[in-house]
Amino acid sequence: MESFVIEGGHRLSGTITPSGNKNAALPLLAAALLTSGRLILRNVPDIGDVQIKLALLEQLGVRVDQVAPHVYALTAAAIPAVDPDVAMARRIRTSPLLAGPLLARRGHVTLPRPGGDVIGRRRLDTHFLALRALGAAVEVTPTSYILSADGLRGADIFLDEMSVTGTEQAVLAAVLAEGHTTIGNAASEPHVQDLCRCLSQMGAQIAGIGTNLLEIEGVPSLGGADFTIGPDFMEVGSLIGLAAVTGSELRLAGARPRDHRMSRIAFGRLGVTWRDEGDDIVVPGGQELVVNHDLHGAIPKIDSAPWPGFNPDLISTALVVATQSRGTVLIHEKMFESRLFFADRLIGMGAKIVLCDPHRAVVVGPSQLYGEPEGLPSPDIRAGMALLTAALCAKGRSVIFNIGQIDRGYERIDERLAALGARIERAR
Repeated sequence: MESFVIEGGHRLSGTITPSGNKNAALPLLAAALLTSGRLILRNVPDIGDVQIKLALLEQLGVRVDQVAPHVYALTAAAIPAVDPDVAMARRIRTSPLLAGPLLARRGHVTLPRPGGDVIGRRRLDTHFLALRALGAAVEVTPTSYILSADGLRGADIFLDEMSVTGTEQAVLAAVLAEGHTTIGNAASEPHVQDLCRCLSQMGAQIAGIGTNLLEIEGVPSLGGADFTIGPDFMEVGSLIGLAAVTGSELRLAGARPRDHRMSRIAFGRLGVTWRDEGDDIVVPGGQELVVNHDLHGAIPKIDSAPWPGFNPDLISTALVVATQSRGTVLIHEKMFESRLFFADRLIGMGAKIVLCDPHRAVVVGPSQLYGEPEGLPSPDIRAGMALLTAALCAKGRSVIFNIGQIDRGYERIDERLAALGARIERAR
């Protein structure tokens, strides 16, 4: 099993270009099933979850051609009557997003329960409530979901939660449904916007992109498109935190700063600053991180929320940054009850953290972190990247195991950070 061996305490410098957005690439790959035309996707990240999704599509009859690095051409001329491979589908979280396109294209699909990060309960109810509203029959068994539809029809849908993948599921199914669909309480994250913009290029009629109310007029068929995926929002946030705690000056090229206005507010509570230069974000080196108190000296809170709130996938990085910021702050992860459980690893490295309950942690900083040569297991994608960040600012040597989790979301992160001066090696 591979691991990262890290020598902490060294500053990084230089320019790094964020990979394509993982959370946009995965639903966009599923969108290839909606058309017999050629869909070209550019800036596709070379990560584990993408490779599994591509293998699933090939198994479903999609022709997949890698025409250049990070560029794929997908053609689903015909969809055979086979269901997604169970073993592969269980390895990623987004396998349910195959449901909407397969229902729209051929009228039936059986899917296993998905895999992905173990960060608490991640309900799929929103997906199936939306599909039922569009006319699908859904049978839930202990191990699978059996779906069928004799044609999908537009509906007035109000989602029971502002779910990203639930919204994407509804959109993927509605674009070919007969008639008009309204999706209220829709998620509007940058990756949801990318999906809608690509579908629009393919001929879908979608209004309200970037808002919480989507209006979709179903069309009989979609064509091909050539679409470039935007920068990975989560990777940009992770790199901002990494630069801050290591005192590094980094330029994040093409980072789309307007997507990070709430991140600026949240990280700003920990004293992190950066400047926007065109489409780049530049994090200055040697920042003195000090917690900015609320009015009357009250302890501030960093909490997760649906877009445009602070993204829950960046809570793990914020926790690490808080350990290096002078003062006290409350970290509140509202959505997933196991996201903060990696805090005990940071405590073992020297962090002053009180885990109040599964959703809240009080952090008192700054703390000198010390390396963990005996090894830190990466529990999920974001906690793994957070532990990598902690190891890079710690004193001494650390080993991180189970790095396949990190590879699922961060493309060749060891090579790219080493190019900036990080002391990191992949051990086999």
